[in-house]
Amino acid sequence: MPIVDVVVECPIHDSFRVQQIAGLFDVPVAAKARQSFAVDVPDCSQPWRIGAIVGPSGSGKSSVARKAFPDCFYEPGVWPTDRAVIDGFGDRPIREITRALTAVGFSSPPAWLRPYAVLSTGERFRCDLARALLDGARTVVFDEFTSVVDRTVAKIGSAAVASAVRRDRLAERFVAVTCHYDVLAWLEPDWVVDMASHRLTRRRLRRPRIDVEIFRCRNEAWRLFGPHHYLSAELHHSAQCFMATWSGRPVAFVAVLPMTGRRDHRRISRIVVLPDFQGIGIGSCVLDAVAAIYRGRGQKMAITTAHPGMIRRLCRSPNWRLVRRYPLGNRGKRRRFHRHGPRDRGSMGRSVVAFRYCGRTRADSRR
Repeated sequence: MPIVDVVVECPIHDSFRVQQIAGLFDVPVAAKARQSFAVDVPDCSQPWRIGAIVGPSGSGKSSVARKAFPDCFYEPGVWPTDRAVIDGFGDRPIREITRALTAVGFSSPPAWLRPYAVLSTGERFRCDLARALLDGARTVVFDEFTSVVDRTVAKIGSAAVASAVRRDRLAERFVAVTCHYDVLAWLEPDWVVDMASHRLTRRRLRRPRIDVEIFRCRNEAWRLFGPHHYLSAELHHSAQCFMATWSGRPVAFVAVLPMTGRRDHRRISRIVVLPDFQGIGIGSCVLDAVAAIYRGRGQKMAITTAHPGMIRRLCRSPNWRLVRRYPLGNRGKRRRFHRHGPRDRGSMGRSVVAFRYCGRTRADSRR
């Protein structure tokens, strides 16, 4: 296993104030301040997907990471101030950009159209993650990982990027450099270098369980979730609404409407997960749970969606069956539909797909 030796030096300028501090705190003044580190760090020839270098500020995390992975550091670039955030990814196709944003838990189309500067701190963090993973490097090292975001956002964002790397293969390997130990279980790294002890630990922590509570709510709750939905239409006054909470905090919203002319049929009218909680499967679980409630009443549940991320999830889910598709391209021509999602080759291609719930009822559900 490779041992990374790092020596960090900087000159000390001798001055009157320097001599004062040295005398006051009995600090020896040297011509150069020098620190050295020797730690084991797995290299890219070994089988791993996610790593973490963690430790207190000033412990040498970044120096070790740069020595171990010299050409893999993600350097934050400048985002355009007067253009939508989706215009900040160079010449990449829109499908790649939206898929990367969705993969890291930033799946709100209305927010995609805003400039980077007006987004929340958590949304900017996820945009930086998406840009890093789309950078084309096989190994991505992300310094100051989750350092500027709320700790809830940090944990959910860590789980989202771990899922993106392991499933979507946006990058072959990802290394998080952070001073926060609370994200390790959510990131589920294959190895951890702790700079506090200079020790390497190979482990795969299990992500903490997320238990959400789902209950009926008033239509007024839509005001909290509406701005994050990709449709601009108002919520229908007759919709039956459900809210999901995690540790008392609202995280998701589902609205259900009857289908015209079909007494025992219902359809999902709206489903929204707040941005801070996107990317870890909460939306899919809440959607299944609400559909299971209605199936337990003897009613059929359907959903029609144009969101590419939702279409991919429902295509992969054993609980939903594709029943109808409306794949239209740039000129309104029909396109072929594939099991794992529509392959829209045109930049303006849009597919609307209908699914029907075929999973468990609430009575025998284990959610």
